[in-house]
Amino acid sequence: MSCTCTLLLLYLLLHAHRIHGMIVSELIREFAHLASPAAKLHLSRNSFPAGFVFGTATSAYQVEGAVKQDGRGKSIWDTYSHRLGNVLDLTNGDTTDDQYNRYKGDVELMANMSIDAYRFSISWSRILPSANQSINHAGIKHYNDVINTLLSKGIQPYVTLYHWDLPQELQDKYGGWLHNNIIDDFLLYANTCFEAFGDRVKHWITINEPYSFSSQGYAGFGTQAPGRCSFRLRCGEGNSSTEPYIVAHHVLLAHASVVALYKEKYQAQQGGMIGITLDSRWYEPLNGTNDEDEKASNRALDFHLGWFLDPLIFGDYPNSMKELVGDRLPSLQHINNTKFPLKNSFDFIGLNHYTTNYVYPGEPSYLIATIHNINPDGHFDVSYDRNGKSIGSQSHGATWLYVVPWGFKKLLDYIRVRYNNPPIIITENGYADLNESPLISLDHALNDLERIEYHQEYLSSLLSAIKNGSDVRGYFVWSLLDNWEWALGLIPRFGVYFVDYMDNLKRYPKKSVAWFQQFLQN
Repeated sequence: MSCTCTLLLLYLLLHAHRIHGMIVSELIREFAHLASPAAKLHLSRNSFPAGFVFGTATSAYQVEGAVKQDGRGKSIWDTYSHRLGNVLDLTNGDTTDDQYNRYKGDVELMANMSIDAYRFSISWSRILPSANQSINHAGIKHYNDVINTLLSKGIQPYVTLYHWDLPQELQDKYGGWLHNNIIDDFLLYANTCFEAFGDRVKHWITINEPYSFSSQGYAGFGTQAPGRCSFRLRCGEGNSSTEPYIVAHHVLLAHASVVALYKEKYQAQQGGMIGITLDSRWYEPLNGTNDEDEKASNRALDFHLGWFLDPLIFGDYPNSMKELVGDRLPSLQHINNTKFPLKNSFDFIGLNHYTTNYVYPGEPSYLIATIHNINPDGHFDVSYDRNGKSIGSQSHGATWLYVVPWGFKKLLDYIRVRYNNPPIIITENGYADLNESPLISLDHALNDLERIEYHQEYLSSLLSAIKNGSDVRGYFVWSLLDNWEWALGLIPRFGVYFVDYMDNLKRYPKKSVAWFQQFLQN
C-alpha cells in the first residue's frame, strides 16, 4: 500500500465514527445549540481596542484556479499536485474555487460580512511566469483589479508575496529555495509588486509559514512541494537532515533583503508596513511539575517558532538549535553586519495559530515526526492527551486540530515575554469541517456551530492576552471559502462560506457568517 493510501486509510478510520453517526450527530448538534455558549454573543468588535482589524484570508493556489489562464506560468504545486500519490483525494489546484474569475462575487461576500480587510497572496507565477523574468502584464492587471475592487468596498488588502507557489522554472533552474540565487529572484519579484501595487497596498507579508514548507517540503515524507526527503520509498531526491535548514536560511535572507528594499525605496512614499507570517502551536509540558517536560516544551518552541523569530528579534538562531543541529545549521554570524540585517527586519509579525500539543522528552519515530510535523532534532515528542484525557475536542475535518483556546493565550504571553512584545497580526486562525458531501444535506453542512464556538473561545483568549499586554493588532479568519488544502485536497473545509464542488462552485454562507456579521456590526 502506498504511503498516501495508508495516510488516507488512517484519516478515514479516525473519522469513521462521524460518518457512521451522521444522523445522530446532526440531532445532537441541533439540541446542543440550545445550550451552547456559541448561541449567545459574548463578544463584539467593541470588546477589542480601537483600530483592531478583522478580516478573512486565503492563498492564491488554494482558491484561484485558472492555472493556464492569462499567461500564468507553472508552479511547483502544479507539478506536485499532478503527481499521483501526493494528494489524498487525488484532486489538484487546477480549478479549486475559481476565484481568479469570481473575485468580484467573493468581494461582495466579504462586504456582506462587514470585514475590514482581506489577506490574500499573489501568485509569483502570474507576475513573472518564466525564469527569464519577463513581466506578465495580464497578471499585473488582474491583481490591480482585485485590489481596486476590495478598496471600492472599503476592504483593505493585506498581501502575501509568497504562499508556497514557487515558479517551477526557478526550481528546475537551480533548485529553488535550496540555492542562494533565490534571494535575488525573490527581490526582483517583490520589487515588481511594490511598484505595481504599493500605492494602494499598505500591509505586505513577505513569506507565509516558512516552518511548514521547509520541514514538510524537504523532510518527513515530502508532503509539500517540491516533495524532497530522505525516505527513498517516497522521495526520489532530498536530504532531510540538511535541506530544511538550508531552505529556512535562504528564506530568512530573502525576507531581510525584501524588507530592506521596501524600507529604503518605498515605505516613506507609499506609507505601508511589512512583515512576515510565522506559524506555531503552543507546546504545553505534559507534566507541568516535571523539569524535563518543561525543557522539552522550550525546545519544541525553539525548533518551531524560534527557528525564525529568534533571528528576527535577536539576530541568531536559538541556542538549543545551534547545540543540537551543529554544523548542519548555517551560520548567521555575518548577516547582521550586511546591508540586509535580519534583526528587526519587520514592522509586524504575522502569526498563524490553530492548536496546542502536550510535549515531553523523546525520540519520535520517523512516522510520528512526519504526521505531527515535528523536528526530530529537537528530541521531543507530542501527545493530544494526558492520563487518558484529551487536550480538547477534535476538529471534524483535521485530525491534528484540537480546540484548545487556553493555548492561544499562553503562546501570545510567551511571545510577549520572550520576544519583547513585537506587534502581532493573527494572520490565520480557523476550524475545519470534514467534507462529507454528498452524504449530508446542504443545511447540515451550513450548520457549523463548532466553528462558531471555536472562534468565540479563541477570540476570548486573544482578548485576555491583549488585556495582559500583548500588542496584537488584527485577526484573520482562515478561511473565507472552503478551499483546496494542499496534500489533503478537498477533504477539510475551513471556510465560513461553503463551496459546492458538485454544483458550479456555488457559495453558501454557513451559520458562522451570520455570527461574524453580528460580532462585527455591534
